[in-house]
Amino acid sequence: MERQGKRRRRVVLVPWPFQGHINPILQLGSILHSNGFSVTVVHTQYNPPDPSSHPDFSFLSLPDTSSDYNVLTGDALDFVLQLNAKCKARSRECLAEVMRQQGSDNGIACIIYDEYMFLSEETAKDLNLPSIILRTSTASNFLARTALIQLKTEGHIPFPESRSQDPVPKLYPLRFKDLPFSIFANLENFLQIVSKTSNSKTSSAIIHNTINCLENSSLAKIQQQCQIPIFPIGPMHKIASASSSSLSEEDSSCLAWLHKQSCNSVIYVSLGTIAFMDVKELVEMAWGLTNSRQPFLWVVRPGSVHGAEWIEVLPKSLKENIEERGYIVKWAPQKKVLAHNAVGGFLSHCGWNSTLESICEGVPMICRPCFEDQRVNARYVSHVWNVGLELESELERGEIERTIRRLMVDEEGKEMRKRGKNLKERIEFCIKEGGSSNNSLNKLIEMIMSF
Repeated sequence: MERQGKRRRRVVLVPWPFQGHINPILQLGSILHSNGFSVTVVHTQYNPPDPSSHPDFSFLSLPDTSSDYNVLTGDALDFVLQLNAKCKARSRECLAEVMRQQGSDNGIACIIYDEYMFLSEETAKDLNLPSIILRTSTASNFLARTALIQLKTEGHIPFPESRSQDPVPKLYPLRFKDLPFSIFANLENFLQIVSKTSNSKTSSAIIHNTINCLENSSLAKIQQQCQIPIFPIGPMHKIASASSSSLSEEDSSCLAWLHKQSCNSVIYVSLGTIAFMDVKELVEMAWGLTNSRQPFLWVVRPGSVHGAEWIEVLPKSLKENIEERGYIVKWAPQKKVLAHNAVGGFLSHCGWNSTLESICEGVPMICRPCFEDQRVNARYVSHVWNVGLELESELERGEIERTIRRLMVDEEGKEMRKRGKNLKERIEFCIKEGGSSNNSLNKLIEMIMSF
């Protein structure tokens, strides 16, 4: 039920223009809209969200913020800094105009911005508006990321290969190889971004898309370090009204294929929107999947294989084997796939959205992290929440086959499914009335109304 009087209050959302960041901020917008707020999304021209997916929102494109950034070859650090610099003046001009148009009866209550769009904090301050930070990764990843600065000061990093398996001091269960380094920037430059995204300065609160039952200890540590409230209100995709914010076209034909498969028999494979592989890795993955003798639904993103448009490089005999047991799509409606009773496991890059979506459906995982927070997530999935296996070696058909069978057939996998079901039930309790996420959401709404 809509709370009286809030429809006239407007929140402005500023997303970081990548899929894993766009999803949660638009889900947050849906949550706030259903609680009576008007929503304006201020976005870059690079990777813009689709307004037709959220007809109740207003969308405002910042002029002159397009980019030719290539995630495969570009310098991500430089992109972060350039985009923030480009948006700074434009953001202030656009929001000042929105404020003039809205007037005092429908004013902006606050700006909620992705932590990588840190220009928004200064914009809010210039316009005398409250601001709130949205962190789209885990609380544990934030602690690991901020620890990098201290670890470098103490001489722990950079670390030699011989220490990659050593535990990181005060960051159990992480090893040095699990630390959330960026593969797209050198260490010094990456630490600059860590410093910028760790500072709350004048913001009023921090929202985390996570859940107390998963990260109570990490959230408590962050709250001890912060002078402002922390609101863990995840999983946002379960609280928000159903709508798609995918930047890629979803192939729903795979759902009809899933209907024909046995319960818990299918291994779903998707490595997200940024990860890449070479042709050899593609072939090894294909053989590993077919040799596992499990039905599989495999997402191969166009352009994600170096030297190939899609799967045309697979040998003809291998394609014939795939057709007997598997189904390949360019992109899938992932939340619907993971909720399907035929899916019994998820081979994932362990981006936080994918990890949350899997845990929320009780689907155990095979973790194949690539970079940054994915490594932290994979370690927690396998060693804290105990609902997944790590695939740490190079992509090799025999190892892929063995790991899939461990998860899908062996007793080990059955036990993980039981733990996954239990974790799913605990999360469902957290988002119900009286649960921790529901309580945090109510406090957040009260704060925004008080501005």
